[in-house]
Amino acid sequence: MKTLNLAKYLMVAATVGILLNSCRKKEDEPEDKDTSAAADNAIAEGYFNDANSISDQAAAGNLTSFLSTNDNSDGERGIMSGCATITHDTMSNPRTITINFGTTNCLCNDGRYRRGIINVTYTGHYKDSLSFHTITFSNYFVNDNQVLGSKTVTNNGHNNAGHLTFSISVNGSVIKANNGGTITYTSTRTREWIEGEYTSIWSDDVYLITGTASGSSSSGSSFTATIITALKIKLNCHWIVSGKLDLTPSGKPTRTIDWGSGNCDDDATVTINGNTYNINLN
Repeated sequence: MKTLNLAKYLMVAATVGILLNSCRKKEDEPEDKDTSAAADNAIAEGYFNDANSISDQAAAGNLTSFLSTNDNSDGERGIMSGCATITHDTMSNPRTITINFGTTNCLCNDGRYRRGIINVTYTGHYKDSLSFHTITFSNYFVNDNQVLGSKTVTNNGHNNAGHLTFSISVNGSVIKANNGGTITYTSTRTREWIEGEYTSIWSDDVYLITGTASGSSSSGSSFTATIITALKIKLNCHWIVSGKLDLTPSGKPTRTIDWGSGNCDDDATVTINGNTYNINLN
């Protein structure tokens, strides 16, 4: 009996030791506070949405010299500053719009500096079913971050709610300023035009974005992303105004990026393992 009790005691002691060691390891593990992949995804998300907004505004404004530091005929202000020159070629096939910010940084109305060219090619009017437009870049920089790649938007016609929908594909990258590394970004999205379709001004346009994305952060780690609450885009705001996205970096827990509930600002939050951190997207 003594031998048996001793054996039981040793087994219990070993088990307790293992449990205590396991708990100690968990306590010793550093808290996961890495928001870099989430921030990089949000930067790419924002820049490619931003290029779409600029293209929309350019098409709606004076197509030879859209100077949005002055009010246009609708009394609105766009995202572009007086240095942006727009050229519209209606004779080419497909047709083209060139938005040229010049070769030196120019301060725009959203507080960002831009230089370089956004190129838009399109077939048919934006509201025509099956029309498409493709956005590319030539030495284009935002706050000294270089934007490369392409974005294609295809009109799918109206859905059951009576809203125009668009298929969007992005294959691009962002080279961050000051040798900050390169963000790669690909996405497949659906864009639903929920407000402003039937007016002649662009500033009342509101879109909802759903879909998935993948890529790598500036540190080189890969990630996947899925929108869980539609991202809301208002063309009279320079940032995503609301929505949530789940992002999973390779080998790490899923992070949830939350753009808020509708305020027009460059703030968002990232939640990791129940802890929430603030990030700035400017």
